[in-house]
Amino acid sequence: MSQVKQNDAVKVHYTGKLEDGQVFDSSVERGEPIEFTLGEGQLIPGFEEGLIGMEVNEKKTINISKDEAYGDPKEELIQEVQKNQLPEELKPEVGMPLVSKGPDGREINLVITDVKDETIVVDANHPLAGKDLIFDLEVVEIK
Repeated sequence: MSQVKQNDAVKVHYTGKLEDGQVFDSSVERGEPIEFTLGEGQLIPGFEEGLIGMEVNEKKTINISKDEAYGDPKEELIQEVQKNQLPEELKPEVGMPLVSKGPDGREINLVITDVKDETIVVDANHPLAGKDLIFDLEVVEIK
């Protein structure tokens, strides 16, 4: 029986959890496995490494340290923005997601982390930065 190796195209069902058991994402819930090619950098390194050597229909749980996931939050991705730079109709609240355009036109996902009198604080770090992750994996297909 073949095993997953670098450069294989695979279909995988997964459930991603935090250390407290909270589920943050699951292909099982959506009913469709994800499909990708190992080694193309589409997924976090620890996820791809955890699949190496698995066989079709094999299930396992892997623990991924923050260093093999999204790393530590970066202070430079947290900024204070004047409220007058926001659309007038926007009523900012802590936890509210925003999208900004970078200088290259790329969209940047932000989350409001603080609302002050004249400014808001936004964070462009990945929401899972700084967290160790747990994934339940099942290889559905190796192409």
